[in-house]
Parts: sequence; C-alpha cells; structure tokens
Amino acid sequence: MRRFTIAALVAATLGTVLTAVPAHARVRGDCTGSTCHVDVPPGTYDVKVRLGGEAASSTSVTGETRRALLPETAVPAGERVVRSFTVNVRTPEGEPTGPDGTPGLDLVFGGSAPALADIEVTPAAHARRLFLVGDSTVCDQPGDPYSGWGQQLPRYLRRGLSVANYADSGESTVSYLADARLWGTVRARIRPGDLVLIQLAHNDKTTDGATYRANLETLVAGVREKGGEPVLVTPIVRRWFNADGTLDNDTALLVNGLGVDHPAVVRSVAAARHVPLIDLTAKSKALVESLGVEASKALYLYNEKRDNTHTSAHGATVYAGLVRDELVARHLVPRGLVRVG
Repeated sequence: MRRFTIAALVAATLGTVLTAVPAHARVRGDCTGSTCHVDVPPGTYDVKVRLGGEAASSTSVTGETRRALLPETAVPAGERVVRSFTVNVRTPEGEPTGPDGTPGLDLVFGGSAPALADIEVTPAAHARRLFLVGDSTVCDQPGDPYSGWGQQLPRYLRRGLSVANYADSGESTVSYLADARLWGTVRARIRPGDLVLIQLAHNDKTTDGATYRANLETLVAGVREKGGEPVLVTPIVRRWFNADGTLDNDTALLVNGLGVDHPAVVRSVAAARHVPLIDLTAKSKALVESLGVEASKALYLYNEKRDNTHTSAHGATVYAGLVRDELVARHLVPRGLVRVG
C-alpha cells in the first residue's frame, strides 16, 4: 500500500457514533495508508486537500463507491497546492438498491506518486446538488472494470456543486418510478435550485411508446413540483456498427423491440415540456463513429467483457466530459464550477 507524506494532519474524528456536524465546523480526517476516513452523517460536504511533499508528486482522489472526485494533480518537489471539491455522503453510498457501504466519508488517494499534506472537511448545507436518475451506464458501479459516467462526473466539478448519483443498474422508467428506494427517495430530497439529470432508456426494452413518454413526463413534473430543474438526457449509444462503419441501427441507437425510438421520445418530451436537453445519444454516436471500430473499443468493455453497452473507466470519463460541456453550454452550471481537465 502506498504511504503518504502527512505534513500537518490532525487525526481527530467525531467518534464511533455519527452525530450532526455544526455548520462551518471543520472536521479532520483519520488517515491510514492511502485512505482517509471521516465520521460524518449523510449530507453534503466541502473537502479541501493540500497536496505535495518533499519530492515531486502526482495525486488523484476517489471516494465512497469508486467515485472520481479529483483528477490526478502534479505538484513539483517541495511545493504544495490546494484543491477543493464538494461530495455527497449517503446510505447506501453507491447504487440505491445496493449494500449500505461504510458509514461516514471515505477518500482514497491514488495516482503515480501520491502525497497528501492536509485534509479538511466542512459541512456544505447550501451547496447546489446535481441528482442523477439513470441506469447502469450512469451509476456508481461497485467494481472494476465497470464505471458509469455519473461516477466520473464529480472529477469535473469544483467546490459548490455536488453529484448525488441515484442511478441504479437494470432500471427502466417503469421500475425506477415504482421503487421507493429510487424515485421516492430522490423526489423527497430535491430542494429548490437542484438539478436533476434523467437518463433512462436502456432497460425500457418492453415499454411501449405511450408509457415511456408518460413516465418521462411524470419524472419531469415531480422534479418541478419540488422546485428542482429537470434535465433530460438521451442515452449513450451501444457500440454496434453497421458494415459501413456507422451506428445507424436499432441496437446502437436504442430503438426497442416495439419500435419505440427512445432518444426521439426524450427529445420530443424535452421540446413539449420546455425541459433542457443533453443529447448524449447524438454526442456519443458522433464520437464512436469518429473513433471507428477499433479505437472505440476502449470506451466500452469490449476487450474485457465483449460488452458494447457498459463503459470502461476511460469511456465513462469521456462521456462525463461531454455531459460537463453540455451543462456549461446550456447555462445550467456556471463555467467557474467546472474543471476543464
């Protein structure tokens, strides 16, 4: 296990019983090896890390269920840099229908030469939250080599905006609405000003067009009733090429066995209900076709699993970058709250 340069770390936690943290209280983490643990209850927290040591270093941060929170950051020898981000702590900490995970906040420091000098955690009660409603292509995947784009999205966001990823493997619009651990939980947590990104289609294989449309409209209305802002997201394409190198077929473009063109319905609902749209189908299609049959394999788990639907960590990171770009372009998130790299 990698060891860290801990320059000024005070190991003091809130104890074994999770209690409320007063606003503006500063909580220090207890760090062992590559992991720092902070005993805090569910909520939203600002994390400030000071990176660097005597030798040149390069450090990344992940947290909870393999969430990417900070991209690898290089620091010259003898210098220190400060980076901040906002993180959502919840139970279950990963997929909503999965295991509870570890109470509190766990952060893992990786990279080619990690060096942590200091860490500070502060409650962020007024941070804006970005909820994700989706399936396995979006969720916090529990194990390698899988990764959802929502799992990689936090690495692109700065302090002041957290990602609350309530995407869950195997869910359709029908099952997501029906499960209290999913839509019932998300809807109860939405506050005015929160963004709610909705990408559900991959598992609506037997959902007829009228039902699919009605379900999307129900999700949109439910977000608005709570004062949140819904954002509809068309699904990422499946990597399923025609002989001519295009993806113009039902499998790739999410047209189900009943002939329901899911991306087209999403676009139609967005236009009719005046909902911001992120056309991730169009964006991912253009990217996959530009890469071609061989290079596009790296976006998905083709080499590892012969899987043309689920993304690798690399692919999820690339698709999360497309989402970030659209959030800024559509003025849903201020440019100052996102990272470029």
